[in-house]
Amino acid sequence: MGILQELLKDIPVPKMAKVRVNFDSGHIEDLGKELNKKLQRDEIRNTIQPGMEIAIAVGSRGLDRLVEITAVTVKFLQDAGAKPFIVPSMGSHGGATAEGQRDVLAHLGVTEESVNCEIRSSMEVVLLGELPNGLPVYVDKHAASADGIVVINRIKPHTAFRGPVESGIMKMISIGLGKQKGAEACHQLGFKYMAENVPAMAKMIMEKKPILFGVATIENAFDKVVCIETLTPEEIVEQEAALQMKAKEMLPKLFFDQLEVLIIDQIGKNISGDGMDPNITGRYPTPYAYGGPEVNKIVVLDLTPQTEGNANGVGTADFTTQRLVDKIDLEVTYANGLTSTVVAPTKIATTLPNDRETIQAAIKTSNILDFTQVKMVRIKNTLVLNELEVSEALIDIVKQHPQMELISEAYGLTFDSNGNLL
Repeated sequence: MGILQELLKDIPVPKMAKVRVNFDSGHIEDLGKELNKKLQRDEIRNTIQPGMEIAIAVGSRGLDRLVEITAVTVKFLQDAGAKPFIVPSMGSHGGATAEGQRDVLAHLGVTEESVNCEIRSSMEVVLLGELPNGLPVYVDKHAASADGIVVINRIKPHTAFRGPVESGIMKMISIGLGKQKGAEACHQLGFKYMAENVPAMAKMIMEKKPILFGVATIENAFDKVVCIETLTPEEIVEQEAALQMKAKEMLPKLFFDQLEVLIIDQIGKNISGDGMDPNITGRYPTPYAYGGPEVNKIVVLDLTPQTEGNANGVGTADFTTQRLVDKIDLEVTYANGLTSTVVAPTKIATTLPNDRETIQAAIKTSNILDFTQVKMVRIKNTLVLNELEVSEALIDIVKQHPQMELISEAYGLTFDSNGNLL
């Protein structure tokens, strides 16, 4: 037995109980019909002239029914006599290559066949000017030469900064359409100034290029669209902040103010840009964002297959497993930090051989006197919060909360011969 095993051998792993969390599941059933209604507004329809070449900016990870939203928008433009084409708009994602970004769209289900529209993918950009602080402002070359630009994105809280405008239409304009150079420029001065730079860049682009309208969605706790809006440039500036507030109200959450240990089975870029959503965990990669529970120790056990080795976020945790570390593609992971300029999440957390010892290490270091009373929660990932496991010390809180219900008796976690959870 090694020194680590000796230190951890007597640390008890608490019994856990299953909990169902009841979030509002209401959403738009006929999304295509609702979007078509919003597209037929005079303010939107009158921006389209027959023969116009119109770039549609697409690229948000995990956006609910993205293919349908894109296809409906394409058909609306085609029916109006325009010639739309898709521009991958995702900053530096896809390895910052034209083919890589086309592949990302394909992973999201957006292909020329699925949306009946040409895709023009390039990392080349056009410099539009500079902000007063010296930051350059770029736009994808295909979008820059189009007769009009349409932007599709979900509005949601950002994971690294706070402001009236965070993730949404303006961020898609400034960073998504800016490709790698635009993303790099917007991050250059750090997240401390992102709340200023994102809308400032977007406003310059809207002044200098023909942004026709944005299609904005808000999703509920189950990642289903509850609101879809079409916004002119003026409405983007006037209304995005209010939509951001609505999005924050819809965000799922852990209904615990303080936890000693949070176990997350999987992290990955398909779950969150930060691997695990800091808005859920309360653990942020920068000091410029806040909210969520106070968690003493975070454990991450594995990577999703879809993240393809990108372990961005593992450094935000305190402990991880050798299994996860063995799956890391360091080049892809580090590229994430070099572009965002936030490198703490790409560090490797304290690594233990298996799940049991990783969990025991978190309990041991959770700064409590009685380890049997540890307040511990286990979730699959930060997207799936409607079912979770809680330690016995949290059962009374669950019973008293109107949105949580206990659905099992407490039971011991079971591990295989290698010490990994079954």
